Amino acid sequence: MKFPKNAIVAFLVGSTLWATSALAQPADAPSTVGATYRAASATEVLKPGEKVANLFRLNMDTPYVLQRLTTRTYWFQSGFYATVFYVGDKGVLLFDPLQGHTEALLKAIGSVTDKPVTAIVYSHDHADHIGGTPDLLKALAGQAQRPRIIASAATVEKMKVLGSSLPKADQSIPWPNGSFTFEKLKVNLHGFKHAAHTDDHSAWLLVGERVLHAPDLLNPDQPPFWNFAGSERFAYLEANLKEADALPWDHFNGGHGNVGAHSDFAFHQKFITDLKAAVGKAMAEVPFGFGVDVKTINAHTVMLPAWYGEIARRATETLRPTYGAYYGFDTATPANAAMVAEHLFSYR
Repeated sequence: MKFPKNAIVAFLVGSTLWATSALAQPADAPSTVGATYRAASATEVLKPGEKVANLFRLNMDTPYVLQRLTTRTYWFQSGFYATVFYVGDKGVLLFDPLQGHTEALLKAIGSVTDKPVTAIVYSHDHADHIGGTPDLLKALAGQAQRPRIIASAATVEKMKVLGSSLPKADQSIPWPNGSFTFEKLKVNLHGFKHAAHTDDHSAWLLVGERVLHAPDLLNPDQPPFWNFAGSERFAYLEANLKEADALPWDHFNGGHGNVGAHSDFAFHQKFITDLKAAVGKAMAEVPFGFGVDVKTINAHTVMLPAWYGEIARRATETLRPTYGAYYGFDTATPANAAMVAEHLFSYR
């Protein structure tokens, strides 16, 4: 069969465009901390300060990412949600059964051990991090023993007050500074007495492993995420960061972002300092109700958000030369700036 010449040309042009678009992907954002990246490995231990390479694409293109942190502790991420698990002599200690990721999580655990999951830790009462528990327990129903569920006393109380439908904890750890033992591993709870993210927010230290698990405290290798990782308030965030940074650990899991190091905490604290200065400057320059035509409104309530919006826009642009190339800057910084503006407006 003979094809018309113009049809052949169209086919070749279309094929070229498709191939170009398929291959041309945006370059990865630069590291916020000048990190050394390594290919994800379930067998090679990650050195403190090193990070997983090509993490964005791995999340987009693969079911999960598994990285060995120590001889016994592993870091798991799927769909941009991360957690850790510890392989003991008899069983597995799993932190935060992530909502919607049960199959991938169990597959990852099964790829490195045949030991059963014998204990689960709730880091805090947010369903995106612990909402996979019912699916996990269902999948593990064939085990000889149901995993025991461990949570802080603050999380136990919060789940009770809010009428949580998730499985209740079997073991309550004293708040804010309790501990428990899993086989030979000691785990220390560091509850934030005044917490930014949510009132039962806490950090869990795997003592002998020198691994800290504190989902939603910060996203390593990124500027602060939208509303500082969905925090309910900004007021206590800087203190929470300093408290967690002072604990004795080498690897950090923030529930999102890459594997964390102390340098990520230093970056976040510097970013917040610069953001507060930029917001404060904008607040002094922008008149209240900026951009609102008072002749066209019948309620004053539009004026405050308009003011915050312009402050956030100006603060974002002030930071852009220094931070604009980093992961998610444009989508997160305006919301963070508005949150800081509300804080500075409220407290002196």
